[in-house]
Amino acid sequence: MRKKTFKGGVHPPARKELTAKSPIAAMPLPEEVVLPLSQHLGAPAKPLVQPNDRVKTGQKIAEAGGFVSVPLHSTISGTVKEIGEFPHPTLGLSLGIKIEGDGEDEWDEGIMERANYSGLNPEELREIIKEAGIAGMGGAAFPTHVKLSPPQEKPIDTFILNGAECEPFLTADQRLMLENGEGILEGMKLIMKALGCKKGFIGIECNKPEAIKNLQRLSSAYGYEVVPLKVKYPQGGEKQLIKAITGREVPLGGLPMDVGCVVHNVGTAYAVYEAVAKGKPLIERVVTVTGTIVKNPKNLRTRIGTTFAQLIEECGGTTEKVGKLINGGPMMGIAVETDQVPVIKGTSGVLVLSQKEVSYSQPRPCIYCGRCVDICPMGLMPNVIGNLAEKERFTETKDYGVLDCIECGSCSYVCPAKRNLVHLFKYAKAKLAQMKGS
Repeated sequence: MRKKTFKGGVHPPARKELTAKSPIAAMPLPEEVVLPLSQHLGAPAKPLVQPNDRVKTGQKIAEAGGFVSVPLHSTISGTVKEIGEFPHPTLGLSLGIKIEGDGEDEWDEGIMERANYSGLNPEELREIIKEAGIAGMGGAAFPTHVKLSPPQEKPIDTFILNGAECEPFLTADQRLMLENGEGILEGMKLIMKALGCKKGFIGIECNKPEAIKNLQRLSSAYGYEVVPLKVKYPQGGEKQLIKAITGREVPLGGLPMDVGCVVHNVGTAYAVYEAVAKGKPLIERVVTVTGTIVKNPKNLRTRIGTTFAQLIEECGGTTEKVGKLINGGPMMGIAVETDQVPVIKGTSGVLVLSQKEVSYSQPRPCIYCGRCVDICPMGLMPNVIGNLAEKERFTETKDYGVLDCIECGSCSYVCPAKRNLVHLFKYAKAKLAQMKGS
């Protein structure tokens, strides 16, 4: 049987063998955490606490800054030490709250299980999910309640659970599907109830046969279809997933809701289950800590706000000097300048590369080979957009679809001239946003 997929894409080495067999381990409680107010797309959260305030685990310490925003909760019990600027894994520096732990892990009294959560209506579910601070945990970190609130004129008939995890090295989702499959599917049921849709699919790449088998076994009671997908990057992109599974094509400039679909990551579904059934806000997540120079690569269930340095230390440190430290994977991840950055809601992995693995080649002019055009999963012309961005013709980059670029890095990966295409696209997007706001 031909495996489902999308047009374009590339095949980078998967390198998942480093942690694929590593069960999820609990990271020790951190002595202190730094919790950035910006951990999701949209408006930052607004602090509700002051220095020297005593806080408990799960207590709301910052409220949503608008509709496209979510609250923030303390991930340990202790004392607020400082509210100021701290290193951030994607923003460089960001306003955050530092909490010094007391080692007690005393939970907020308002957090308790809901025995009758199956009777909640869609509006109640969306409010619980929002108040739990849940944002997409596949990397994009879009506030979950917003995706669950489509306009009436765009009804959703299909929900897709994203278990592709196509990013090389990362296996957090794979382990979650193996170890917490029941919770994931219960979260999927709650999401579908909030959306009011009946048709559910689970997309998993074929290099995760045990996860496919496990969710096929469990999903029979729910009536969901598990769809094995061809191993190809970026199979986990939501538009690519929709095309592969349903055959529907999200129009350029459009959103999945335009074709009646919503996509959520398996980690997000599990967080929804914990929030609704257990009353637990999003205070921890599974992070893959990996790389060929990490002594004991692991999948760690980690409190948000724990530093990358602490995660690497829990894995035994490194065998040689670090060449590059990445928040996420090698294709879409972002290099960080310090290991003192904290895990945030969208941190799916911490990748440690050796100095030998970090190669830099001086970019050369485009040779118009067309490889980037052939593999672009969005059907764009990366070579042309890159040339326009270099010449600062930003309005024309928009005409050629730069805003539809998903920044997957496939074009940079295949480019024989080693052009920094994704960097150019990000530059063009930033300039277009600046022009729009001026």
